[in-house]
Amino acid sequence: MQNRRDFLKTSALAAAGLALTGCKGFTPRRTGGPLTMKFFPYELQLRHTFTVASYSRTVTPDVQVEITWEGVTGYGEASMPPYLGQSVESVCSFLSKVDLSQFQDPFCLEDILTYIDSLSPGDSAAKAAVDIALHDLVGKLMGQPWFRIWGLNPALAPSTTFTIGIDTEEVVREKTLEAVGKFNILKVKVGLDTDEAMIKAIRSVTDVPLAVDANQGWKDRQKALDEIFWLKEQGVVMVEQPLPISALSDTAWLTERSPLPIFADESIQRLRDVQSLSGIFSGINIKLMKCTGMREGWRMAQLARALGMKVMVGCMTETSCGISAAAQFSPYVDFADLDGNLLISNDRFDGVKVIDGRLSLPDRPGIGVELL
Repeated sequence: MQNRRDFLKTSALAAAGLALTGCKGFTPRRTGGPLTMKFFPYELQLRHTFTVASYSRTVTPDVQVEITWEGVTGYGEASMPPYLGQSVESVCSFLSKVDLSQFQDPFCLEDILTYIDSLSPGDSAAKAAVDIALHDLVGKLMGQPWFRIWGLNPALAPSTTFTIGIDTEEVVREKTLEAVGKFNILKVKVGLDTDEAMIKAIRSVTDVPLAVDANQGWKDRQKALDEIFWLKEQGVVMVEQPLPISALSDTAWLTERSPLPIFADESIQRLRDVQSLSGIFSGINIKLMKCTGMREGWRMAQLARALGMKVMVGCMTETSCGISAAAQFSPYVDFADLDGNLLISNDRFDGVKVIDGRLSLPDRPGIGVELL
């Protein structure tokens, strides 16, 4: 007969073995048959023309995904702005290759998502759609939202920025006035020779803190540093992707001298990129559409913290499905830029809200969304 110490040791080893196997070879907790998936294109209509340093657009292509097991459905989506290099056609082609019928237990997230990731080297948005839908499904089966499963306090969810795109001074003032009183921090797209006029137009109507995103628009590091010092005087609190992704040495030089934290956006894609950017950027902006979803996004946030980096969670133009998924780990971050659903006129879901400028996570299982 085992004594208590031996019993606990044996139990711990058995538990570790279960964790390492990732559900393979195990009988499902419940047997409800295979997972099923359907998907369809859904074009997102922007409320205003959206302009950054390199392009303008009025719509964003999107694909909606639904995964069902035992009569319970999880929702996900893939949003594809131009710079991702993905399309409705590429997403649907990838999803057509996915065979979830081989899986009988949605709780085997590691097995399923490892399989999904193995189907191609890219297709991050398509993979994110499956990841989000699976997390929504599993959270619903557990009866808990993911912020609670991850042990996070929803009361610590931060304010979200609201984005002001590049435009004329008159339109910038108009967009800013629409946001005044609703948001505690604004995000301003910069990177052209109109930067100073944009900031001054905003400052003519509000003094709320600002974040700026150059989208690689600045090319000279000294000029960028001079502009950042000026921006700090204007109440800017952080700078996102000031220089091209190829200019890592210049970015490290800039980060070392900048009075404001410098965040990677286009320079960061997935978990494998995080460690290499430590010491080059102050922090990273995690976007589910780039990193393949919630599983990897949460891991990126934890690794960045372990490396002493700041963390931001961002988004593309998305419905409340994708935004609510990203918001699940928002209580863990320094900055949130989760306004993508507020920029569209045809949202399919009710989910995370912005109340008094702060993210308010719904206490619903999964990612917290309901179809409208």
